[in-house]
Amino acid sequence: MRIATTIFATDETITPVRLAQELEQRGFAGLYLPEHTHIPVSRESPYPAGGPLPPEYGRTLDPFVALGQAAAVTDRLGLGTGITLIAQHDPIVLAKQTATLDFLSGGRFTLGIGFGWNVEEAADHGVDWARRREVSRDRMALMRALWAEEPTAYEGEFGSVRASEAYPKPVRPPRERTGAPPLSGPRTLVGGGAGPKLFAHVAEYADGWLPIGGRGLTEALPALRTAWQEAGRGPEGPAVVPYAVRPSPGKLAHYADLGVDEVVLQLPPAGEGEVLRALDAYAQYL
Repeated sequence: MRIATTIFATDETITPVRLAQELEQRGFAGLYLPEHTHIPVSRESPYPAGGPLPPEYGRTLDPFVALGQAAAVTDRLGLGTGITLIAQHDPIVLAKQTATLDFLSGGRFTLGIGFGWNVEEAADHGVDWARRREVSRDRMALMRALWAEEPTAYEGEFGSVRASEAYPKPVRPPRERTGAPPLSGPRTLVGGGAGPKLFAHVAEYADGWLPIGGRGLTEALPALRTAWQEAGRGPEGPAVVPYAVRPSPGKLAHYADLGVDEVVLQLPPAGEGEVLRALDAYAQYL
């Protein structure tokens, strides 16, 4: 099983460069970074985990800039977002950022996307909260048009692009789908809670699922695999990558029994000393 990590990288934590170097030297498989552009102080949206919102949410580094630094000082470490709030982005710009990071890292990038929980943050980006999932789906379709091997136009409800020259291309080869054009782009995982709506998104335009915390997989995986098959996806099945996991030997053994081959462990949003001690403790799982 590949053991990756995630951290709320901020202006007060270990730097992306130091963390990436340590992860690669110690044999960890990857580094995933979350995203929040800002946290409105008048926020009424409740923190999903309950209680006060931790301060690191309002201090997160831009994940693409931070992962670009990490890519420059490593050769093998996987790099990913966990997650990109795709509805809040200009999809033409995000397609370029994603393809560039994947190209410069030699195909090491995973685009983790999600739909968010902070209504006020999304509103400042002009996102209609009730339709954020449809917006996200449209964003992905437009981006894939730009990543296609040949100039491809896209006309959607929330955006459009002319057939264009758009390089670099992501490194990963297109994935075949029955009755639909191949999926272009880097490995793409959708984060969120289990359910028919989320699994429909995964099966339509992604490569797998990022279940936050990794709970309830035994019950959820049959439904995900059924949605995958009904969408005409490949026999290899969707990737399932439990995310922000607090590990234990029993928990990781359970994931392995379910066929999971990558898990992302949560690191503390702290300075170098505390983070390195957490990596020392996680070494038993490598």
